[in-house]
Amino acid sequence: LYDIKYTVVSHCNLYSMPSKDIEKRREQIYKSFDLETYFNGNIPSRVKICEVGPRDGLQHEETLVSVEAKVKLIEMLASAGLSHIEVGSFVSPKWVPQMANTLELFNHLHDINSTALTMSVLTPNMKGLSYAMDVQVPEVAIFAAASEEFSRRNINCSIEESLVKYSTVCSVALQQGIRVRGYVSCVLGCPYEGEISNENVMRITRELLRMGCYEVSLGDTVGLGTPLTTHRLLRHLNDNSIPLERLAVHFHDTHSTAIPNILVALHHGVAVIDSSVSGLGGCPYADGATGNIATEDVVYLLDKLGIECGVSLSKLLEASRFIDALLRRQTAAKLISGNLGRTI
Repeated sequence: LYDIKYTVVSHCNLYSMPSKDIEKRREQIYKSFDLETYFNGNIPSRVKICEVGPRDGLQHEETLVSVEAKVKLIEMLASAGLSHIEVGSFVSPKWVPQMANTLELFNHLHDINSTALTMSVLTPNMKGLSYAMDVQVPEVAIFAAASEEFSRRNINCSIEESLVKYSTVCSVALQQGIRVRGYVSCVLGCPYEGEISNENVMRITRELLRMGCYEVSLGDTVGLGTPLTTHRLLRHLNDNSIPLERLAVHFHDTHSTAIPNILVALHHGVAVIDSSVSGLGGCPYADGATGNIATEDVVYLLDKLGIECGVSLSKLLEASRFIDALLRRQTAAKLISGNLGRTI
């Protein structure tokens, strides 16, 4: 992790090559690799982690989690120092049963005494926003897609229709003093359309910012991104006057490229990273997508790079072990699966 060049090259997607040729090819890439191609040297001194495990993580799990267990998980995450936690979503329980208890959950979360903590929920429409207003949610999130087909499968409308709908949601939320965060899905590839143009990502990102989103999270929903495509996207956005300080990155770790992609984003000056405790998650509408990058791995990386994030790794590991035991699952965090977490 101290050698950024090695970390990026070691995660290059070479899985289609014969195994005997992979290490030789990685050595060739390492020797010819130009760091200046990817990195601008704007690495931030402090990074905010947006914890999405209780929402984006749990929504893909088969085991239904009780309100009491969710409250305990969120309390443990807050105790670890995470200052922004996405706790649930107001969506149809028919399609996302794990989120059916979000309203009850938020009523219990008012007891968490932390002025430094922001808790948000996903609200795909005005109905969802009305629920959020009923329980005085301070921040909501809206989500568009850079893929037309993914948009139709995920939220049952076109990209343009979704932006019209979100414009109303955003306007009403802001009038009520509720902050709005935006998401763009499939920015580095789509399970149905394949490659996604950077121009399309830029257009949707700009529109979400124009609506009033204080921040837009760029989602690699299927985990198809690489350091090179991440670099090209962020460079394109920056070259077209999209302020990188108002962007976050959201990587799924399907091909183990999330950490090198985050490194690239950091060197472009991006200072907000979405992640999920224990690498929980996936996407109900993206076959093959694995979980988000594990928060433990992100915190470990930032610590080794000397970047502050305000999160206690030891307390975070306690939260990770708690939810893994509850769900009877093996962690996706490489920090723990590699046994390093036992020494922390």
